[in-house]
Amino acid sequence: MKEVELKSILQVYDSFDELPVDIQKLMQQSFEIRDKAYAPYSEFLVGAALLLENGEVILGNNQENACYPSGLCAERTAIYYAGANYPGIPIVTMALSAKSLKHQLVTPTPPCGACRQSIAEYEIKQNKPIAIYFMGETGKVVKSSSLANLLPLIFDNSYL
Repeated sequence: MKEVELKSILQVYDSFDELPVDIQKLMQQSFEIRDKAYAPYSEFLVGAALLLENGEVILGNNQENACYPSGLCAERTAIYYAGANYPGIPIVTMALSAKSLKHQLVTPTPPCGACRQSIAEYEIKQNKPIAIYFMGETGKVVKSSSLANLLPLIFDNSYL
C-alpha cells in the first residue's frame, strides 16, 4: 500500500473590500441575483455571476422545488445558460455568494458536489481553468484558481 497526499491551494481574502475591483463588481452581481433566488423550502439563497471570455456576465440563482431533486443550484443555472447561449466561449471567473434567511452566514460557502462536477465538465471542455471566488453573506472570501483545487479527483470523459 502507498499513501497519497492531495494538496489544494486557495487564497483567502479577509473581506469583500480586499478583492480586486473587477471581482468586487462581479461579486456584487452575485449578491443581487442571489436575493432573487426562489428558495422557499431551505431559505438558503445562492447567487452566481460568471464572467465569460467575451466580457459577457451570466447570472444564476438557485431555484427550488417541493420535489427537492427537481430544483437547480445557482452555479449550474448560470453554467448551463452560458453553455446554451454562448457555446464555445470560455468561462473565466465565477463569483458565488450564499445567504441564509435563518441566520447570518459568514462562512465562505463552496459549490456543492454536483456543481463541482458540472464546473469540472466545462473547465475540461474549455481546457482553461476557471477562477472561483466564493463567500457567505459577509466575511472572508475564498479564491480557487481552478476547480481542480475543489475537486482534486475529477471524474471526466477519460473514464468512459
